[in-house]
Amino acid sequence: MQQLMAEPRVLPSILSADMGKLGAQVEEVIDAGARIIHFDVMDGHFVPPITIGPLVLGGIADQVHDAGGAVDVHLMIENPEQQFAEFAEAGADSITFHAEATPHANRLLHSIRELGCGAGVAINPATPVEAVAELRGYADLVLCMTINPGWGGQKLLESSYDKLERLLPLVGEARVEVDGGVDKNTAAPLAAAGVHLFVAGSAIFGTGDPASAYAEIAAAAGAS
Repeated sequence: MQQLMAEPRVLPSILSADMGKLGAQVEEVIDAGARIIHFDVMDGHFVPPITIGPLVLGGIADQVHDAGGAVDVHLMIENPEQQFAEFAEAGADSITFHAEATPHANRLLHSIRELGCGAGVAINPATPVEAVAELRGYADLVLCMTINPGWGGQKLLESSYDKLERLLPLVGEARVEVDGGVDKNTAAPLAAAGVHLFVAGSAIFGTGDPASAYAEIAAAAGAS
């Protein structure tokens, strides 16, 4: 995972994929060049919707790994320390939890790394960037939500650019990931703001041609 994150990447989010054609759609974006698949987990408490879990992850992990790729799990759930190990066992290569969801972020980052996964911490739009300042050196990636989490298809919050400017000096060697409103128009300014990993869901899978949509966003982001 660390090697894959060494270069800018667009991460297709299967939250917006057709679950009846999930394997085929994952294959389509991998064939187009995607190497990290983003896997959103929602529990109906931390955010209103309920989505997918370890069983679905286990169903695609081998497919992604066989193609030389990795799965980036994003836990939008309460008490992530109670669930993360199941996702590691199911094939996650990195696991990101929300700083707002646990009082023990430092300990959880250590625990995720101990299972051999990259460790990430996310913050919501209303959470100050200082929430991750004490985690410098412990997180492999820092995910800045550029929408209020819960639903795909939202427009990127314009305040995100200023927030990213304040966040970047606090993350050390961690890669900065954004999730929300990423498309062919916002990818370039996000890249200019210092973003390294770009999660895109509806802008890829909400189109009639996910492969072409992925390629357009990757080109705009200057990503591999």
